[in-house]
Amino acid sequence: MTDATQELLARREHVFGVGTPLFYEEPVHIVRGEGVFLFDAGGKRYLDMYNNVPCVGHANPHVVEAMHRQAATLNVHSRYLHEGVLEYAERLVAKHEASLERLVLTCTGTEANEVAIAMARLATGGRGIICSDAGYHGNSALVSKLTFAGGRKDPEIRSVRFPETYRPIEEGLSEAKLADRYLADVAAAIESFAAAGVPLAGMLVCSIFANEGLPDIPQGYMARAATMIREAGGLLIADEVQAGFCRSGRWWGYETTDFVPDIATMGKPMGNGMPLAGVVARADLVEAFRKGAFYFNTFAASPLQAAAGAAVLDVIETEHLQEQVAEVGAYLRDALGKIECEAMGDVRGHGLFVGLDWVSDRKTKTPDIEGASRVVNRLKDKGVLTSNAGALFNVVKLRPPLVFGREHADLFLHAFEETVRELY
Repeated sequence: MTDATQELLARREHVFGVGTPLFYEEPVHIVRGEGVFLFDAGGKRYLDMYNNVPCVGHANPHVVEAMHRQAATLNVHSRYLHEGVLEYAERLVAKHEASLERLVLTCTGTEANEVAIAMARLATGGRGIICSDAGYHGNSALVSKLTFAGGRKDPEIRSVRFPETYRPIEEGLSEAKLADRYLADVAAAIESFAAAGVPLAGMLVCSIFANEGLPDIPQGYMARAATMIREAGGLLIADEVQAGFCRSGRWWGYETTDFVPDIATMGKPMGNGMPLAGVVARADLVEAFRKGAFYFNTFAASPLQAAAGAAVLDVIETEHLQEQVAEVGAYLRDALGKIECEAMGDVRGHGLFVGLDWVSDRKTKTPDIEGASRVVNRLKDKGVLTSNAGALFNVVKLRPPLVFGREHADLFLHAFEETVRELY
């Protein structure tokens, strides 16, 4: 670590507190971004394989210009009429399933999930929320209760084991039988609330179980879970903060995992770095929420947010990024699957969201957290930025901006093959 980096780290710890999260054994001092690349203070270029916030590329000129133009014209809170805000909201809602016909804008995914839970509780009169045992939905006092909730105790929260085929709940089952086993957890959670006298409000999960490690889900699981929740009087909330905006090769993760939610939350990539998030839901749910919650947010639904959000939609549409994500993502996963590396137990994902499950033994599928961390840090040294995540923290997570093309995939694959040769 250079003296300059050590000085920055000391200043950071002094002003933000020791333990403030940082990536990599030797932190990177990033000063500039362009497209799919980031640049450090010494001019070194890094291929960004991690950041989904600048989804249409770092410093995208169309988004920058739209924000500059709006900021130079007007930016106020949301309690005035503004055509640009309405046009953006109408465009965004039109991207969703027809039943998701109303929008509540927020600034962060955490706020969006708070709104979704409040909306579900108002609509159903229930309080109980079911979540995954290894999910992440935000940092507030309420939403953080749903983060890695398997080991937590809360009378209004029940967690279920997330569905997966790589380390299944029971070996040797057909996909249909495996779905049955995981859905039995959902049934048990519903019954547990009933036994405790806690009415069900709903179930909130990421539509592709991103934080859990992008598991391959037994076919039919999500649609059947939604039916079970509704029959018990609850609502299904899809967290699209990571999965949405074409990340999976479809506009929304719920399309990829083949179900229709009652409520969907959005965040991170919506504004390409401008804090912008939101909730879409059925009209009756949003109208009841507006009537019962008196929700407003000083910065949400501002003209500046709308300008950034609309510019993101422009780029996705005009550059045909949905199609590019599907094509390049398939190319990347296929190439990774051909690389011989005993430690890479599984390659999975959707679109430009790929998880490499790192193991110390392929037969036992023993998670190798240290191995995944070594890969991440070696890739950083080679000019590729990624991270390890997942329920067991052994999944090398690849999630580049959507403007990532084949030529960028080839750059990554070259660095990755070098890395596995050197480490294994």
